[in-house]
Amino acid sequence: MKIDELKKMKNEGVEHLPSEERRNFLRMGLLVTGVFAGGTVLSLRSAYPVRAAIEGLVLKNYPYKPHYSMVMRLDRCIDCERCKEACAKTNNVPSYGYRTTILERELPIGPDEKMRQFMPVLCNHCNQPPCVRVCPTKATFKDKKTGIVMMEYKKCIGCKTCMAACPYNARYFNEEKRAIDKCNFCIDTRLAKGEKLTACAAACPADVRIFGDLSDPDSRVYKLVHDPDRVTWVLRPETGARPNVFYTQG
Repeated sequence: MKIDELKKMKNEGVEHLPSEERRNFLRMGLLVTGVFAGGTVLSLRSAYPVRAAIEGLVLKNYPYKPHYSMVMRLDRCIDCERCKEACAKTNNVPSYGYRTTILERELPIGPDEKMRQFMPVLCNHCNQPPCVRVCPTKATFKDKKTGIVMMEYKKCIGCKTCMAACPYNARYFNEEKRAIDKCNFCIDTRLAKGEKLTACAAACPADVRIFGDLSDPDSRVYKLVHDPDRVTWVLRPETGARPNVFYTQG
């Protein structure tokens, strides 16, 4: 890319940077920090530490088969909330609760300009989930076949210890069930019935939520997470939870 072209895009949002140009930067080992941090096209740094960081979080050997995961393509989210509506309808989520939601924030893209960014969030179905570790009655557990973090409502005493331990604020107390509730990747309402996608992934019109088997090299989630030309990250890696929900652009 020429210097005059870089100058021309200096005050443009990073979202306006063509995907081919983003890939070219990554091939040179440069990360456009503005993709997530709100900088400009001229804000570049080495991408290798980021790649190394995500590789340290992705398992080399998968203990579950299938090993369900989800990749969020942030720049595609338009906050239409069809994912939330589909989730609530499919899983009988009450109006005061949620299994998935969309966070919003403003990012500076110029001296007097800002842009809105939407971030879908849900249970990260961690490989080392703090919620499972702290539950006194073992009401929350990892499914031995899929690794999905699930709830056994009859065992839940409503102490909310798991809610406090969750790094992603992904749980709520269900008044009707008198127990904690959360996303379970629709394992009982869709996957067990032969469906391939969660309700939220199936309802998304912009193909934001990519759901699948992370242990399958032919799956979309595997290809996205392991793409050497793509910057991928997880939320709150410092907790050591090793989440199975990843974020990327494009």
